[in-house]
Amino acid sequence: MTMGFIGLGVMGQPMALNLARAGTELIVWNRTPERAGPLRAAGALVAADPAEVFAKAETVIVMLADDIVIDGVLQRGTDAFARLVAGRTLVHMGTTAPVYSAGLAAEVTAAGGAYVEAPVSGSRGPAEAGDLVVMIAGGNPGIEALLRPMCKEIVRCGSVPGALLMKLAVNTFLISMVTGLAEAFHFADRHGLDQGTLLAVLDAGPMASAVSGVKGRKLRDRDFVVQAAVRDVWYNNRLIIEAAERAGSASPLLAVCRELLAETDRAGYGGEDMAAVVRALEARAAAGPRR
Repeated sequence: MTMGFIGLGVMGQPMALNLARAGTELIVWNRTPERAGPLRAAGALVAADPAEVFAKAETVIVMLADDIVIDGVLQRGTDAFARLVAGRTLVHMGTTAPVYSAGLAAEVTAAGGAYVEAPVSGSRGPAEAGDLVVMIAGGNPGIEALLRPMCKEIVRCGSVPGALLMKLAVNTFLISMVTGLAEAFHFADRHGLDQGTLLAVLDAGPMASAVSGVKGRKLRDRDFVVQAAVRDVWYNNRLIIEAAERAGSASPLLAVCRELLAETDRAGYGGEDMAAVVRALEARAAAGPRR
């Protein structure tokens, strides 16, 4: 069975490569054609447009930036949408508002297609290593075997939009944790502490994790090469706050993180890794006490 993959960005390209290397018959498309080069080298067919992907694949994964891009690629709101998705399984692996995903699921189903929500936990490093955690809502058990080459774990999260709600819950912890880690390194720096020693203490203690190890080294080395970009994390943060408001839950930590991420982006660092949020803390310190 041929699978389709649309969206070969920071996450999508290594995910698709893992499928191709596992022997999956794959047809791919990306708005920027050069991103498809490594997939062609790995044996995947590169489509001229999204319509060709849907014409040749029974299952199509979309790993796209946001709902606007997804709607554009799928030509949602036009007659072409139904022609694309009818008789196909659409697997939405990106991050969007849960309410958006629920609406998309209803329209795909009404058009005669099947819909699977399958966002991932992990950044570029785990995507390259095939170590992502995939959260699934909807679909049949057979979809899990198709997604297995991209991940180390698949977790069922009930019906749509349960998987995206779970992803936002996970990211609530991730964003607040990395922002807190950045603040710890900023605190150490302002007090003249050795940041390598701080990292060693963190690595040896009960708070050590894969995230603290990777992001801690980035902060120590001032290495902000992107794994999860500030701008993308801000987008995730916004989705969390919107979902929290819809449910009537409180999200004070994420409100602060949103401000810091926005300040980092406005300063010109939106394309850097999320650990670069430390730049906003440094800018606030340089500006003096906030009133």
